Amino acid sequence: MNPSLAVYQGMLRAGINFATSVPCVNLQELLALVSDDPEIIHVPVTREEEGVGLCAGAWIGGHRPALLMQNSGLGNSINALASLDLLYGIPLLMIISHRGGMGEPVIGQVPMGRLTVPLLEAMAIPHFEPSPAEAEETVAQAWSQAAAGCCPVAVLLDLEFWRGR
Repeated sequence: MNPSLAVYQGMLRAGINFATSVPCVNLQELLALVSDDPEIIHVPVTREEEGVGLCAGAWIGGHRPALLMQNSGLGNSINALASLDLLYGIPLLMIISHRGGMGEPVIGQVPMGRLTVPLLEAMAIPHFEPSPAEAEETVAQAWSQAAAGCCPVAVLLDLEFWRGR
């Protein structure tokens, strides 16, 4: 299965109808699918915390929001996640391209790659790390958990995921 298509189908299954995104080479095909879908309002942003705020407003306005970003953006969005989503119980599906792991060609990605899971755990944000075969179900499940728990939930997609493994 095409990894991007699997994630997109999971978003559709979850009823995601609002998405913000920050560009990432691994997310480019998924971003195109989201942008081309007339049922999803897609708002590209320049900073991840801006996406957190827009998604919070979308939720309050009756939408099901998702933020698509690279894990380096998790560091940028910690304060917004803590002082907005976690404080006020706002659900958010975060689709995160997890750079910096095994096989990472860019050394600058490695520090945040190592810190991503510990940061999510420190913030008590649940996270999933599916294979492409599990992605559709996992993304839908992650949204269900976010909605039920009134909290952000992350789906981490590493380099092996994007290679179809």
